[in-house]
Amino acid sequence: MNDTLEKAAQRGNPSFVWRAGQERRLNMVQRYAPLEDKCVLDVGCGVGMYTSAFHRTTPHVFGIEVEFDRAVEAHALAPCVAQSVGETLPFTDNSFDIIFSHEVLEHVTDDRACAREMVRVARPGGKIVIFVPNRLYFFETHGIYWRGEYHFGNKPLVNWLPDALRNRLAPHVRAYTARGLQDLFKGLPVKAAIHRQVYPGYDNILARKPRLGKLLQQITYTLEQTPLRIFGLSHFLVLDVLA
Repeated sequence: MNDTLEKAAQRGNPSFVWRAGQERRLNMVQRYAPLEDKCVLDVGCGVGMYTSAFHRTTPHVFGIEVEFDRAVEAHALAPCVAQSVGETLPFTDNSFDIIFSHEVLEHVTDDRACAREMVRVARPGGKIVIFVPNRLYFFETHGIYWRGEYHFGNKPLVNWLPDALRNRLAPHVRAYTARGLQDLFKGLPVKAAIHRQVYPGYDNILARKPRLGKLLQQITYTLEQTPLRIFGLSHFLVLDVLA
């Protein structure tokens, strides 16, 4: 496997362009964790799509990214970006009003340590906003390994397999149950303000087949208002940081 594909497998691909799906998630963040004039940290900011978007409502935005080349790209959009791992954030305690982590915890070496660090640098009364893959979604979107080779793309029903088999096929990425995600923060001074699942934005389908994409949006966004939301693409978790 070439280095680029290996990096995509291990680290995932960030959002490289800003589309309707990202705008929808940004609106969800703004609804439950208003950003106006807040001090925000984007943990695992990729090439800076969300980091840059946060500047619409607050000038106090910082980001960290483990990959140097991505951190450089993000720095061009949002100047306060540093290279760092999420398990040892380079900030003092109680530094930020809002901590944001978008599809990152599934890739870090120690997700529990990263969770602790996010809580450590969050101010009491602040918010921690997280998106991570849902174990009940119909596809593993990060690809799988089969017979020693990485196969990119959406693979159906992988996440529904027993842990031992699922983790052999996808050892490079986690997918979370609702309880498993909340357990990362067990014993820490936070409480869940909202925890739900969300379906995809279907941006790629919309670009190729707009009518189909809009139909999928109508169906699955309606499902988000029902118990069938549990099969959504991602968990959306907002935590209140306690005093």
